[in-house]
Amino acid sequence: MRILVTGGAGFIGSRYVRAVLGGEYESAADALVTVLDAFTYAGRPENLEPYMADPRLRVVRGRVEDPVVVDEVMRGQDAVVHFAAESHVDRSITSGTEFTRTNVLGTQTLVEAAQRHGVGVLVHVSTDETYGSLPSGSADERYPLRPNSPYAASKAGSDLIALAHHRTHSLDVRVTRCSNNYGSHQFPEKLIPLAITNLLDGRRIPLYGDGLNIRDWLHVDDHCRGIQLVLERGRPGEIYNIGGGTELTNRDVTQLILRLCEESPDMIEYVADRKGHDRRYSLDWRKIRDELGYTPRQDFTTGLADTVRWYTDNRSWWEPLRRRDRADLTPLGY
Repeated sequence: MRILVTGGAGFIGSRYVRAVLGGEYESAADALVTVLDAFTYAGRPENLEPYMADPRLRVVRGRVEDPVVVDEVMRGQDAVVHFAAESHVDRSITSGTEFTRTNVLGTQTLVEAAQRHGVGVLVHVSTDETYGSLPSGSADERYPLRPNSPYAASKAGSDLIALAHHRTHSLDVRVTRCSNNYGSHQFPEKLIPLAITNLLDGRRIPLYGDGLNIRDWLHVDDHCRGIQLVLERGRPGEIYNIGGGTELTNRDVTQLILRLCEESPDMIEYVADRKGHDRRYSLDWRKIRDELGYTPRQDFTTGLADTVRWYTDNRSWWEPLRRRDRADLTPLGY
């Protein structure tokens, strides 16, 4: 089996690649993986260790919106798992052009190439942010799309483009929408890795507004396992929500991190709220549970402790990123 993984050097994509090549998914035991990654600020070759020299892995530097590169890497592929995306909400508020280019045009370029080359399955990885903020209840796969940030809007657009190619061209597209991911190798701009690395550097944790915005937390291992289930047994043209089952306020999460790092509550710095900040995300993921047998395995408390330990033990991975991106990390919050 030949699998093209776009964005395969990023946080979630690289975890998926390591899982495939590490034999974690029985159905992909003989897989040959091609990674297409632009290696922007969040994609790093180090994320693919120890497989960079593995003959089962081919790594291509290129952008998903480049039709020449995409056409070349698409030839001979049996499946595509499409992670590549600009994904940080704050960056999209500052400038949304790159988000539209990568997320919308990139997906259009990718699905056209998949259709042209007769690829068997394309799994398009998306986000719960496309549903917008929910005052109550949980969004199932039929819930209306109500994105509020430029990032979320670009992902909603990419979802619709991918699904349109299923309906129009019968391309086997399957869309996943996940809740907030956490784990090792996450670029230190998102809440959990930013909080941990700030504390390890003796810096305070910036927390937006009153800190009561609610997110559902999903360990990256569980997310990748859910994606693999959709690739193996999902239905063409269907959407599958992948949730973690742990809804917490951002304040609760930072307080847990403070305890794990043995720091006091005064290490939280409340900052002006993000523009258009969604109050609550919540996914109804009964469909993937009932159809494909998915349930999250990673307990949040244990997973968070493991994540703190990883960043503590791997300063050489994240310290260069903070030095390079210091001008952005300080005001972004998460």
